[in-house]
Amino acid sequence: MLDQTPVSDPVVRPPFDAELATFLTAIEARGPFTVTEEMLPHMRQLDVPEHVLDERLRSRGYHRRNVTVPGHLGDPIDLAIIERIERTGTTAAVYTIHGGGMVFGHHLGNLDGYDGWLLDHDVVLVSVDYRLAPEYPDPYPVEDCYAGLVWVAEHAAELDIDPTRIVVAGQSAGGGLAAGTALLARDRKGPELLAQILVSPMLDDRDDTVSTMQIDGVGVADRRMTRFGWDAYLGDRRATADVSVYAAPARATDLSALPKTYIDCGSAEVFRDEDVAFASRLWASGVDAELHVWPGAFHGFTSMVPDAAISRTATAALADWTTRLLGAPSPIAP
Repeated sequence: MLDQTPVSDPVVRPPFDAELATFLTAIEARGPFTVTEEMLPHMRQLDVPEHVLDERLRSRGYHRRNVTVPGHLGDPIDLAIIERIERTGTTAAVYTIHGGGMVFGHHLGNLDGYDGWLLDHDVVLVSVDYRLAPEYPDPYPVEDCYAGLVWVAEHAAELDIDPTRIVVAGQSAGGGLAAGTALLARDRKGPELLAQILVSPMLDDRDDTVSTMQIDGVGVADRRMTRFGWDAYLGDRRATADVSVYAAPARATDLSALPKTYIDCGSAEVFRDEDVAFASRLWASGVDAELHVWPGAFHGFTSMVPDAAISRTATAALADWTTRLLGAPSPIAP
């Protein structure tokens, strides 16, 4: 049975931003929420049919196609490729990895989150449909992600992308998998990444930071939900010495030779301390890294409350960093 027992002693935590707190109050009014294995099939579904999603993309000037490629152990996985209709010329690629605690989520479920900071750069967006725990525990998810990345690099000419301008990006569990994928690429001398974008990444299975204690039974993603994901992903190995740095990148002691990195998180979210520590170790290893800790923000605040002032500020900061990385947005952007 997966342990979802909260800590009993009260702890002090940073306050939530006033605008974001209103959203949390509405969520809390619905009653307590606990993830169970029985809920996972529903939580893995898209919230709209794929044809509706494709129509939304077309209305914004983009189209999607799918390819099936070899994943871990050669098993087939899907990649969604999204690009501007009638795009011409070689461009950068952004390889995206969806969140969901390694147990839920959908590789087409976060496409709206790239407006305003990424898609107007005319990149080719590639989203990987990696397999999920507990049916496919470690190393399946991260190895699927790496295999998909290798396919993208090897088919750069077919995709009309510049193989020297591949960025890996992910949020939450997707951020942790992106960091693990970047470590695999470095250690296996695989694709040389231009950068990695880690939005509130889930990096540490050990459940021993201050922020995990503070965000327990509050906020959106909390300690119990995080424990559920790690237990499903790692089983009895969670919090033991038998966990690889690719599964839990917070365990990596050597972060040298990693690409330029963007990390952000909220001051009132469960992953805060592991994200800040990871940024510090990147700096200690000589890596170019930018870190933002948004005051009063909970996990996933930019997508859940996009119009809040702090959400707009966070999105603008990521847009600025992306522009510095990729250059000015395309003048033909809608």
